[in-house]
Amino acid sequence: MRPENYKPVRHPPSHEYELYFGPNHPGIEGNYAIRVRLKGDVVQEAITDAGYLHRGFEKIMEERLWVQNVALVPRICVPDPVPMEESYARAVETLGGIEVPERAQWIRVLMLEMSRICAHLFTFGGNAATIGLYTNMFWGVTMRDLFLDIFEEITGARIYHMYITPGGVRRDLPDGVLDRLAAVLDELERKKPEFDDLFFENAVVINRATGVGVLTQAQALAWGVTGPNLRACGLAHDVRRDDPYLVYPALKFDIPTATSGCSLARMHVRRAEVEQSVRILRQVMERLRTVGGPVRAHLPNPLAWNVPAGEAYARTESSKGELAFFAVSNGGPKPWRIQVRGPSQMHGVQVLERILEGARIEDVAQIMFSLDACPPEIDR
Repeated sequence: MRPENYKPVRHPPSHEYELYFGPNHPGIEGNYAIRVRLKGDVVQEAITDAGYLHRGFEKIMEERLWVQNVALVPRICVPDPVPMEESYARAVETLGGIEVPERAQWIRVLMLEMSRICAHLFTFGGNAATIGLYTNMFWGVTMRDLFLDIFEEITGARIYHMYITPGGVRRDLPDGVLDRLAAVLDELERKKPEFDDLFFENAVVINRATGVGVLTQAQALAWGVTGPNLRACGLAHDVRRDDPYLVYPALKFDIPTATSGCSLARMHVRRAEVEQSVRILRQVMERLRTVGGPVRAHLPNPLAWNVPAGEAYARTESSKGELAFFAVSNGGPKPWRIQVRGPSQMHGVQVLERILEGARIEDVAQIMFSLDACPPEIDR
């Protein structure tokens, strides 16, 4: 029974509340979450919540033989695994003073640029799905599958290829695969006007993404942004051009940029990068028809390979931005220390939390996809 003098406490009305996006929300990239504090439908604060994967790649690598890590590194970023393989292999090659045969270098570039296209197609589909354009997602996944067929033919695996190893690649290209890849590139270019009409030139997309999630060039430089997210702010920085590796100096390609730094600009930069990757692949395919020779260097027994003591830093331009492996050897059969410099750590945590402030609730997922972070890489 309530006392006769009971008076209920009346709290002032509050328009602020918290909402979780993820880790199973369809607008979130994989095992990842964002906790947002909202006032009405405007984000007041965003806190990213990683840690759902608990992989610990870097410490696991220090407990495995140098060659065993070839099977582990692709899993650090599932949509774009090839740069992980290449960067790790090049760090080990630097420590061991290993020279990669020319044909293997051309094959590596072939793999890297196919992986870049696959990753961007995946991002286009995810970004479109956040605003209800599921057709673009289905088209992107279907087109990506054609490239995965080529990966499977070359490496025996569709996702985790484990193909680039210290000293070169596991095996040479199968007969006829370049012709089949050329047909896939032709199909991609044939479909490009349809992708443009559905997504990039769609009035709904333009209205929803223009001026949303803006990142200025000053902010990008201060926060360590790289890759398409930096180039969308007007700075043409690309490791392939600024710190060349493999045979990239022999290739002709442009560095696409934009100026507005918004979600739409980031998507347009990636679209232009797909065109440049196709341009690179056609040059590489032409060269591979004439360059012969071995595809891997002679190495010691990998199960008893003591890599010379020292440290090496190898960086690669992945689809997400600048990726690097820092490897330290004490002269033993295992890495003494491994550190991954992944672009997603900055893009998917620090940058995302900052530019979500002031955004509307319906734009949260779209902004996240426009930054193209890779959750396993954050949880590494």
